[in-house]
Amino acid sequence: MSKPVGIVTGAGSGIGLAVATHLISKGYKVVIADLNPKTGEEAAKSLGADATFIQCDVASYQAQARLFKQAYEWGGNRLDFCHANAGIDDRQYLYDENEGLDAEGLVKPLNTKSMNVNLEAVIQGLWLFKYYVRRSKEAGGGKGKFVATSSAAGLYMMTTNPQYTASKYGVIGLVRAAGPVFVEEGITVNCICPGFIPTNLCPPQILAVWPKEHITPLSTATKAIDAFLEDDTLTGQSVELSLDKLYFRKMADWANESQRWIGEDSLSLWAEAY
Repeated sequence: MSKPVGIVTGAGSGIGLAVATHLISKGYKVVIADLNPKTGEEAAKSLGADATFIQCDVASYQAQARLFKQAYEWGGNRLDFCHANAGIDDRQYLYDENEGLDAEGLVKPLNTKSMNVNLEAVIQGLWLFKYYVRRSKEAGGGKGKFVATSSAAGLYMMTTNPQYTASKYGVIGLVRAAGPVFVEEGITVNCICPGFIPTNLCPPQILAVWPKEHITPLSTATKAIDAFLEDDTLTGQSVELSLDKLYFRKMADWANESQRWIGEDSLSLWAEAY
């Protein structure tokens, strides 16, 4: 039987590289997807023959569609795992006082690339992933694990990056909504919500003064990946990573019986509409 195949985006460093390395140790073949060709190629080379690098800007649907097609073919017409991990901070701040006007005197739009990378690309990634998992049966696959990187900011907030916060809340909503549906065909959908794990997103001046007792190690991320890999029923979960612990975070309690009915019992009515 052929080896299972995974894609990890933003895998040239940080969480992505740690997860890719962990998957290799578990017997996977892994596609290192990253925007930076230097770090991506170095990461793939360090992992040996079972890793390959594909440059990809996940904000481009065409680029991501090519990534999935190439990964599926490279793996022998098989895809089993995807970690939609690539992320960026806000590229323009909602609080800016210099909004700028266009030729018509209209306020220029806010740069929302962080929403595109952190949320839109995750949704499109899941769309692509399920397509190829469904076509992997002949090569020994047919079941899949999809993991997205949210953030503790998706559970709480990060006032300096409101778009980042909104995108990470969106990832949690996507996982909670889609996970219970996809598991019925053998695809689990979960997300991790890291606390402070030093990555390239962190400005060096912040890392230099950050208290060491508030740093979450990369090993906590791989611990969460193991939880997802080992349980084919674990889906729709948002797992907070803080220090060396995993916290499976539940959605808010229903406010009353009416809200519970709308959220649970009315689903059969909505299914008729969709």
